[in-house]
Amino acid sequence: MAKKNVEYWPLNDEQRAIVEMVKDFATNEIRPRGREVDEADTVSPVDIFQKAAVVGITDFMMPEEYGGGGYTDAFTQCLVQEQLCWGDPGIGNFVCSNGFFADPILALGSEDQKKQWLTPLSGPDAPFTALATTEPGSGSDSASMVTRADKVQGGYSINGQKAWISNAGLADQYVVFAKTDPSERSKGVTAFLMKKDTPGISFGEPMKKMGQRAIVCREMFFDNVFVPEEDRLGEEGQGFYGLMKTFDVSRVVLAAASCGAARAAYEYALDYARTRTQFGKPIIEHQAVAFRLADMATRIESSWLMTLHAARQLDAGEDVNGLAAMAKLQASETAMFVTWAAVQTLGGWGYSREYPVEQWMRDVKLEEIEEGTSDIMRLVISRNL
Repeated sequence: MAKKNVEYWPLNDEQRAIVEMVKDFATNEIRPRGREVDEADTVSPVDIFQKAAVVGITDFMMPEEYGGGGYTDAFTQCLVQEQLCWGDPGIGNFVCSNGFFADPILALGSEDQKKQWLTPLSGPDAPFTALATTEPGSGSDSASMVTRADKVQGGYSINGQKAWISNAGLADQYVVFAKTDPSERSKGVTAFLMKKDTPGISFGEPMKKMGQRAIVCREMFFDNVFVPEEDRLGEEGQGFYGLMKTFDVSRVVLAAASCGAARAAYEYALDYARTRTQFGKPIIEHQAVAFRLADMATRIESSWLMTLHAARQLDAGEDVNGLAAMAKLQASETAMFVTWAAVQTLGGWGYSREYPVEQWMRDVKLEEIEEGTSDIMRLVISRNL
C-alpha cells in the first residue's frame, strides 16, 4: 500500500500545512477521546469542537469573504476529513458538521443571507448548526417529505416532524426543508433558515445509536413555526435542487471520512498482526491473515483514489452525481469490510472494548446509510450510466 506521505496529486504549501495541522489534532485531541465519547453515548464532545474552532478546523471550508479558511474546494476538504476520521469517525464528522449546514446556503442563499448565517460560524466561538431533512417516513427519498410550509402573511407557517437530525437541540442555527406545494414531489420542496429559539420548535430525547455517538441525533417538531419570507432560501421549489447540490459535495467528503476510518482500522490490524504470535510465529506470516490484510490495503487504495478523482471533477465544475455516488458506495463498503476484517484479525480481542476496532466497525456502518443508503447509491449510479 502506498505510503500516506505520497501525494496522489501535487499539493500546495497551504494544503500540506493544513493536513499536517489536522493530523496532529487528530492524533493528540481526537484519537485519545474516541472510547470515552462512544461510552458517553448521548453527549457530544463540545470541548473538542471548541478546540478545533480555535485552530480553524471547524470553518476551514468556509469562503474567506465570510470569515472562513477559504478551502472551498472538495479536494482539500477530503484531505482534511480523511485525517479527522482517522482519529475517530464520529468526532471527525462532528467537528466539521457546520460545513454541511453551509452548503445549501452557499448554493441558494442571497448575499445578505450568507453574511448573516455563515459569518458567525467562523472564529473560536462558532455556534453549532444542523440540517433538517429526514422524516420518520422519508429517509433517502427526500422528495416524499410531508412537513408543510404554508404561506401566511409575511412568511410561512411550518408544521411537521423531522427525525435523525444531527446536532438537533445542540445547534443554534438550522436549515429546514419543507413542502410549499404538497402536490409536487421534488419541485414542491423549499428550504428555510431558522434559529433554535423560534417559537413552536421542540426536540425529542437523544436517539440511541449503534455508533458515531459523538453526533447526537434527535427528532424535531414544528408546531405553527413562523418563518419570515426573508429567511426562505432561494425561491419556492428550489430546496430539492439545493439539497442535491449539497449531496454531491457531502457524499464525496463522506467517502473521504470512510477512507480515514478504514485506514485507521487497517493500520491497527497490521500492527497487531506483526506483533501477535500464534503457533510460533507472528500472525502476519499466516497466509489467511496476510491475504486479508492485502485485501484491506487494496480496497482502501482504490477507494481513496476514487474519492480524490470525484473531488477533482467536482472542483472542475463537472457533473459528479454518478461519481459522488460511486465514491461514497465504494468507500463506505470498504470501510465496513476493513473494520470487520480488523476485528477478525484481532480475534477475541477485536470483539472486546479493550481495543478500538469494534467501535470503528459500529461507527462506519452509518456511512453506508447517511446521505443515501448503498442501495440508493447503486440506483443513482445506474441512472448515470
